Amino acid sequence: MNRWLPVVGGVCMNLALGALYAWSVFVLPLEQEFGWTRAQTSWTFTIAIVTFAASFIVAGRLQDLRGPRICAAIGGTLVGLGFILSSFTTSLLYLYAMFGVVVGLGNGFGYATPVPVASKWFPDKRGLVVGLMVGGYGAGSAIFGPVATSLIGGVGWRPAFQILGVLFFVMGMIGACLLRNPPAGYQPPGWTRSAAGAAVQRSTRDWTTADMVRTPTFYALWIAYCLGATAGLMVISQLVPFARAAGLTAAAATFAITIGAVGNAGGRILSGWLSDTLGRLTTLRVMVLLSAVAMPTWFIARGELVLFYLLAVAVYWCYGTQLSVFASTTADFYGTRHLGMNYGLLFSAWGVAGILGPMIGAQVFDAFGDYRYAFYAAGALALVSFGSLAVARPPGVASPAASVSPSAARA
Repeated sequence: MNRWLPVVGGVCMNLALGALYAWSVFVLPLEQEFGWTRAQTSWTFTIAIVTFAASFIVAGRLQDLRGPRICAAIGGTLVGLGFILSSFTTSLLYLYAMFGVVVGLGNGFGYATPVPVASKWFPDKRGLVVGLMVGGYGAGSAIFGPVATSLIGGVGWRPAFQILGVLFFVMGMIGACLLRNPPAGYQPPGWTRSAAGAAVQRSTRDWTTADMVRTPTFYALWIAYCLGATAGLMVISQLVPFARAAGLTAAAATFAITIGAVGNAGGRILSGWLSDTLGRLTTLRVMVLLSAVAMPTWFIARGELVLFYLLAVAVYWCYGTQLSVFASTTADFYGTRHLGMNYGLLFSAWGVAGILGPMIGAQVFDAFGDYRYAFYAAGALALVSFGSLAVARPPGVASPAASVSPSAARA
């Protein structure tokens, strides 16, 4: 099998799943129809993020045991079904269940598959290919944000949910058909492990999850991932309302989703490629430090349209980098045999960020009437993330003589 076909499948799957990031286009229509507050509607996105992250762990284990196709099929089905069922919303609890839980579950099962598949097929260019696969997720909002906005304006938010649901189901099934693992022991033809760039930090061990959580590195990465992603998720959940509050027109605010998605996808792909050369930790440190500067600057410069868009690209780029490079880092540091479960556990940090980010944005807006302190807080959390990454070290460096994990030896 051509090893690029699973990449096509992963991108297709993630394009559909990434429509979750276009959630903010539904916020104002729902608030206008039902009279809900910003904090109430924001909980929908938070629940989806938490469900996504929690189900990722279970889906990652299933992917490790049964392969990617079953997880991908479940994910595509649930995302499509969740969007369709969300069109019948009449109450907050129903919306929380259908979009928050069902769409969140679909994201968890669907997103669990591309990273392990890419890591196994492409040990020679892992950062780039993982970035390409998860870049589809970031690009999803660039494509479907404007599509959803057009549908809402043309036929209303209920039919928009239904049309998108059918489309995402079809895309998910195409992705599931193309995703598969390589044969056991696969290596790319002519490839030999190098001693440069990210390969220097690559473990020769396949760490079990139990062994991984015994390393201090795991907790340094978890803290950094959680606090670094908080900034991006705060903005993603509030982007259209923030843009409107900054004085942008409805069209300009919607275009900000596309601009941000370009940065998100670019960060996943190009920073993934860059991390193959510079190393994973170096790339992550640079990007979270940039995020710490860009977040408060974005609020201060929000009235200038060009700067608004440029800073949107910067913040989303930093966020997208983390979704790509933390995945590659997990594969490098802990191996690929248990990658679904291992990255699933690290990905729980993103789920906690999904609580912190939208909560900070919504609560600050409801309390003060603008987003000033939300952006300052997100910048401060990014600085703490940088500090955590500064002390992180590849877990195998301290004891290079160990070639198998303790659990593997007992087995």
